[in-house]
Formats: sequence, structure tokens, C-alpha cells
Amino acid sequence: MPHRRRVGGGVFLCLRARPRLWNRCTLRPIEGGNRTTPTLFSSRFRPVPTAPVLTLTGPTAVGKTELSLATAEALDAEIVSVDSRQVYEELTIGTAKPAPEAQARVPHHLIGERTLHEPLSAGAYADVANDRIAEIRERGKRALVVGGATLYLHALQYGLADIPDVDDAVRERLQARLETEGKQALYDELTEVDPTQAAEMDPTKTQRVLRALEVYHGTGRPLSHYYEQQPEPPFDYVTVVLNRDRQRLYDRINRRVDQMLESGLLDEVRAVMDMDGVHLDKPPLSTIGYREPIQYLRGEIGYDEMVRLVKRNTRRYAKRQLTWFRRYDEYQWREAPQTTAADLVEELQY
Repeated sequence: MPHRRRVGGGVFLCLRARPRLWNRCTLRPIEGGNRTTPTLFSSRFRPVPTAPVLTLTGPTAVGKTELSLATAEALDAEIVSVDSRQVYEELTIGTAKPAPEAQARVPHHLIGERTLHEPLSAGAYADVANDRIAEIRERGKRALVVGGATLYLHALQYGLADIPDVDDAVRERLQARLETEGKQALYDELTEVDPTQAAEMDPTKTQRVLRALEVYHGTGRPLSHYYEQQPEPPFDYVTVVLNRDRQRLYDRINRRVDQMLESGLLDEVRAVMDMDGVHLDKPPLSTIGYREPIQYLRGEIGYDEMVRLVKRNTRRYAKRQLTWFRRYDEYQWREAPQTTAADLVEELQY
């Protein structure tokens, strides 16, 4: 049965029902090799509307792409990308977009479908992805969600509260009060105006306390009200986090940055910088892997410093992703490189 759980200071609907017998599989050998890969028994195991969606996530450079291809082939699935940058057609090298051969091997969705003039927020992504998953299922196939964009994945699996914009003046007044009254006074106020949200929060997380008060003073309703009104997502998910030895993960990140530069990352960034109407100081171009090359091409930093920063910032990003994934008790963790497609299909079983 659905229940609510706490994630990052908010209350979110969590659907944890396990799938039924529909997802059994068997193993068959791959032609030309000794490995085995799962395949569905017969048409009686075709996806059913209530079946959960398998999701493969994990930190950047952990090895999701190849494993996702093998898993999609095993399940006769189509891949729905959950990546906040691969959705843009102009961003290929710096986002490690799946190669054309990979996209030909398995149908992919939300890869290169937008231009930089068509920004896609996490909430808008969730709407599009949910529609795409429904379309895939209507054709009698499965959807396999793959990617590591944490907020976009959360929006897809749990939804996002529809909170109205708050005037900057409200935020400024609260910030001034923080400096004069202190953080404890603001938390005490939150316990009075929004006790539900206050109970979910660590009083030392000042920015979250400020945000909750900002919503209350700016909209006249407590933040918990908006979380309670959050719509239930249309699908249930079984999520696997692919992990890898930390040092080996960092080595992979460093090598991938070198490969990106050898493959023409700077030419890709130059082309983007020459585009009219794009904002270089806003996402996705202000994100890791594009921000630093832009600084280099502007003459703000040297080449070696650019390389160092991209590698360092990407490693730090991977660490933040892992921290984020640990918030979710229902996520299943698997280790690379030993995890196989059969292992992922097994997660769909009791």
C-alpha cells in the first residue's frame, strides 16, 4: 500500500508495492558468448498497467549505459532517459550522450529531443516522461528509466509540490530577521505556523527553515499544505542504484573527462557559445563540464586549470549523487562491474 515517507525535509508519497508474478524471466545464452541474459517467457508476461517500472540510476560514469542496453534487450524495453542535459540536441560530448549505435540498438526517449531554446524543468520533465512511459506500455512494451539526474528522478517517481512563487521581498525580510533574531527564533516560529513541517526538519538546517517560512508568509499557507496536495504519481517504481568502488569510480571520471576533450568538447562548447539567445550563466550551460570550458574559452582560466576543475567538480558531483540516493530506503544497491542484466530483472521479482 502507498505510504508517506520523509525525504530531505519534505513528506513525499512513496509507492513500495512489489510486483506480482507477471515479471518472471528465464535465462538464455547470448549468441557468440558464454554469458546469459534474461528473456521473457511468452506474451502472457507482457507488461500490465499496474506493473512497476524498473529504474537504473547511479553516479555519473559508474557504467549505467552498457548495463541499461543489456537490460532493455532482456526485457524488450525502451529506455526513458532521466538526464537534465542529454535532452538537449546541442549537448552531446559533455553530457556523455549514448552513441548513435547504442540508440539504434535500443529505442531511447528524451535524448536530444529539445534545443537549448526550449528549457525543460524537473516538473515538466516528469509530465513528458510519464506520458512517454504510458505510450510505451500502450504498445505492449516495457519502459526502463535510466539516468542519474537526482531532482528529475525524484520528480518522476514522487512528484513535486506545486508551490507558488514567493516575492523576493519576503525572502529578504526573513534573511534580515535571521541576522537580528537568530535561527532558533525562526524555527520556533515555524513550529507555531507549520508544526507538521517543523517536525520533519532539522532545526540546524537554516535554509530549509527559511524556505518553509518564506512559503508561509508569501502564500498564506504552510509548506506542509502543498506537500499534502501533491498528486500521486501514476506509476510505481523498482529502483536500482549502481555503485562502484569509490577510487575506481573517480578514475573512470578522470578518464572520461580526458576522452571528452579528445572527442571535441571544446568545439561543442564554442558552437553553443556562438548560438543566439542561450544563457551561458544558467543551466544547463552553467553546470559541470560546460561551465569550466566556457571559463577557459573566455580567457578566465588556463587549460590545465579547466581540466583540473572539470575532473574535481565531476567527482564531487558523483559524491553528492550517492548521498542523495541514500535518502531512499526503498532503493536497491548493486555493485559494478559484476551486476548483470539478469540481476536487474531479478529485482522485478518477489
